[in-house]
Amino acid sequence: MKQILIINGPNLNLLGKREPGIYGNRSFVDYLKTLEDLFPDVQLRYFQSNHEGELLDKIHELGFTIDGIVINAGAYTHTSIAIADALSAITAPAVEVHISNVHARESFRHHSYLSAKCKGVVVGLGLKGYEMAVRYLISE
Repeated sequence: MKQILIINGPNLNLLGKREPGIYGNRSFVDYLKTLEDLFPDVQLRYFQSNHEGELLDKIHELGFTIDGIVINAGAYTHTSIAIADALSAITAPAVEVHISNVHARESFRHHSYLSAKCKGVVVGLGLKGYEMAVRYLISE
């Protein structure tokens, strides 16, 4: 059974409440049930933190033993060289996901430190982007 880790960064614990015009009305924990139904033969592990060091620790902890990582690092996407370095250091492939189209938003959101360290990037397709990322990783 393949194991995929889904990591959400800061403020993504507020999905369903935070700026629904951008992020929708559904919580990620609710959406995770949909993913589990879509992928019954995949062990999906979920981790969310608002703290950069905790995200790093989780990448280090599981990044050598799982089959892939889906990461939405939130605002750390645009600021964290440390998370980019962690993704470079591990053996599990990663796919970067963003719910909104970051390229249609503020200019500071247009740059990602993580993209070059990931197999691919899914941007602007809402929560469906997580499904697409998991599909890619299990086909690897």
